[in-house]
Amino acid sequence: MSQRVAEVASALVYLSMRKRRYTIAAFVETAMPSLSFEFFPPKTAQQREQLDQTVTKLAAFGPDYVSVTFGAGGSTLNYTRETLAHLKHMHGLEVAPHLSCMGGTREEIAALLDDYRAAGYRRLVALRGDLPSGMASPGDFRYAAELVRFVRERTGDHFRIEVAAYPETHPQAADALVDLEHFRAKIAAGADGAITQYFYNPDAYFRFVADVRRLGVSVPIVPGIMPIANFSQLTRFSASCGAEIPRWIAKRMQALGDDAQAIRELGAELVAQLCRQLLEGGAPGLHFYTLNRARPTMAVLERLR
Repeated sequence: MSQRVAEVASALVYLSMRKRRYTIAAFVETAMPSLSFEFFPPKTAQQREQLDQTVTKLAAFGPDYVSVTFGAGGSTLNYTRETLAHLKHMHGLEVAPHLSCMGGTREEIAALLDDYRAAGYRRLVALRGDLPSGMASPGDFRYAAELVRFVRERTGDHFRIEVAAYPETHPQAADALVDLEHFRAKIAAGADGAITQYFYNPDAYFRFVADVRRLGVSVPIVPGIMPIANFSQLTRFSASCGAEIPRWIAKRMQALGDDAQAIRELGAELVAQLCRQLLEGGAPGLHFYTLNRARPTMAVLERLR
């Protein structure tokens, strides 16, 4: 085990034992990686119960914060607000609401920022988002950089702002260079850091980081991690969001047929291997897309101990 992975393993065990949260600054000072989880807001009592169980299990790993998604055009806003308050007050977690600007007005975003500030939230994940079905106008914001600039103008340095990064290029970008310029614009507008779209080729991440460093971007870029639990579902999801699944991974998964347990085991090992490579290469942390399920993420983290 390399020194970097050993440090990461030690940090995860330490955090799990202490069961407390650390700020980004504390992680930087102690050379520990950051850890965060993404959840989506449940809409039914059964989904809320499942999320509670998931959060209880994952909170034991001592995340810096957890983020909560925001539907297209604010379609899940009430559920998002309820979930944020629940995670903060019932689970004692630092929360980061996703803020999607597509289809929204300056007045709507301003009101939401005021609410989040009053609630004591100190982080945001600022995204362009998708235009809601049936809505013709993008609203007052066309790009995430415009949203970031508006947040800074409205709230100063109150929020730590994370934005999205796409190591394999945003699926709607004209080309990779245009995508890099859009990313640089978000940082120039005032973003503090970035979380990437998930990927399974570590070289894509390292290449992206090298490219933006050459553009003068120095903020932390945390890789987004999608555990592999259901490969068929992952394949469909990846096709829709532009994430590439390396051919060698697809071949190994397909060879397992319908053996769900074997797929979960292999998936956990492959993703843990990816995490090791990323952390060894200097990634500042890991952000897990949990899909509100604990087991796949725990299986990866336990392999990093």
